[in-house]
Amino acid sequence: MQLTLPRVVKVKQHFQGPTISNIDQKIAEEFMKTEIEAKVREGMNIAITAGSRGIANIAKIIQATANEIKKRGANPFIIPAMGSHGGATAEGQIEVLESFGITEEYCGAEIRSSMEVVEVGKTEAGMPVYIDKIGYESDGVILVNRIKAHTDFSSKIESGLMKISSIGLGNHKQAQAIHTYGVHGIRDHMPKVAEVVFQTGKVLMGIGIIENAFEDTAEIEAIPVESIQERESKLLSYSKTLLPKLPIDKVDILFVDKIGKNYSGTGMDTNVIGRIRILGTKEFTKPEIDYIIAGDLSEESHGNALGIGLADVTTEKLFKKVDYKKMNENVITSTFLQRASIPIVLESDQAAIETALRASWGKSPEMIRFMRIPNTLHLEELYVSESLVPEIEKSDNLEIVGELAPMKFDETGYFNHF
Repeated sequence: MQLTLPRVVKVKQHFQGPTISNIDQKIAEEFMKTEIEAKVREGMNIAITAGSRGIANIAKIIQATANEIKKRGANPFIIPAMGSHGGATAEGQIEVLESFGITEEYCGAEIRSSMEVVEVGKTEAGMPVYIDKIGYESDGVILVNRIKAHTDFSSKIESGLMKISSIGLGNHKQAQAIHTYGVHGIRDHMPKVAEVVFQTGKVLMGIGIIENAFEDTAEIEAIPVESIQERESKLLSYSKTLLPKLPIDKVDILFVDKIGKNYSGTGMDTNVIGRIRILGTKEFTKPEIDYIIAGDLSEESHGNALGIGLADVTTEKLFKKVDYKKMNENVITSTFLQRASIPIVLESDQAAIETALRASWGKSPEMIRFMRIPNTLHLEELYVSESLVPEIEKSDNLEIVGELAPMKFDETGYFNHF
């Protein structure tokens, strides 16, 4: 029996935050800093890391970095630094980079991909430390990564330069070694592995990227290797002040149009949806969401639907795009198995919403607290049900666009483009 669905209206969130308008100029200024200037010398072969996250302007940032290296008479090349992503294959990782626009033609630098590693030491706890073989054989490595809150834990060092120097630069082998210890591995062992990597002298510097709430580049800072740990901790704190979030903390049904690795390492950002789903780890208290629906999978994820297990309901459209080999490789490496669990699969977006509505006991369409977002990275525009309108109207940062109207689906029961 078809259920009546709540009417919805489009809402705009007005975020505030700094933005870098000229990437080339900013990178050039950072390379001219006294503590950075001497790091790149004529004739050096320098590896630039590129990860598997959908970072704003990442291809442009890597291109600008390569150009600065060339200006100093050195030779840049790019190496994937993404642990087990891309199916844990050299070819798969190049495919991931190309989906972000990181190509040899655009960046003006060769991409050299390999899963081979060199063991360079051990941490005090006895964990072996690995570095990508191609990176290790270079004259120096420049780490490039976004610094932001991690989706699994909270600490002084989370997701950033130290993570890409360990889990990323150490390829599948290091990712496995660290993730074997679950959250303890990435929270406690990961920084120690990074410290050993830094001690090899192979890392020249890090280029830390901070994003604002509307997914644009807010800050870029070149950091000499000896200062990375201290600066990253401070930049992480700053980054957290700029994080986007849902405008309402209590939601009955959250519909996420697309999940994907380009939006978050966990497909959906746990900091946005308020779910961790890691064995033995305490869940967030806010936001409080009864049912999450995952509608589709991004093309940039190449079938890796990690994060589908954070949802309660999904659709056949998403289900048919899952590449189990890629997803399983990623989730087994991380050891957080529930995040790849397949929830109940419905034949369309409409059917998925009706199912969640039916499971929202005793709530009429007029009462249901429904929200629809494009993904967990882009939260500037969203749809809310009429029951949320009074709360939206009270906020100075929210603007109602248009009028309340029934949800619109195509002839197959799926939403039209956001």
